[in-house]
Amino acid sequence: MLQRLYSWTMSLVDHPRALWALAIVSFIESSIFPIPPDVLMIPMILAAPSRAWLIALVALISSVLGGIFGYAIGYFAYEQIGEPILMSLGKADAVAEFSTRFNDFGFWAVLGAGITPFPYKVITIMSGFTGMPMGTFIATSILARGIRFFLVAGLLRRFGEPIRDFIENRLGLVTTVFLVLLFGGFLVVRYL
Repeated sequence: MLQRLYSWTMSLVDHPRALWALAIVSFIESSIFPIPPDVLMIPMILAAPSRAWLIALVALISSVLGGIFGYAIGYFAYEQIGEPILMSLGKADAVAEFSTRFNDFGFWAVLGAGITPFPYKVITIMSGFTGMPMGTFIATSILARGIRFFLVAGLLRRFGEPIRDFIENRLGLVTTVFLVLLFGGFLVVRYL
């Protein structure tokens, strides 16, 4: 089923309304859809590098709005909608333990999930479920998704096709390591 979703998503790249398709995929990826918007963004930017910033902006706005929808799922309908989504991702078992500590590290959780390959939808739903302050959630989502989408757009605009393999296979790891080191540095400064 995942392969069919991926193939369907890829078919949208050449559609005349590809920006609208990107907006829809970015929105629903932030709350329920398993395919990240990068699948559309990368070929769209490679086909039209002069539109890289517009493509990143559409993904950013749509993703943050979708994140707010995911937050609402967690806040208003966790048991009916949010929990089944997390169960389908194999994340439901850790929810009870995770939710007790989530808001202590909420900024970092949203930032990390917004930039790295970790499913952002898990964090959007958990943010609503645990009652993270909406302002913190939105500001961090804008920062995280902005970094992710504009970094991808900038790299593709500057380096084109040769950077594609790095983005698809290594960018998530590099940003994850960077965030771990950054967070670790803050902990060292705070406790030493």
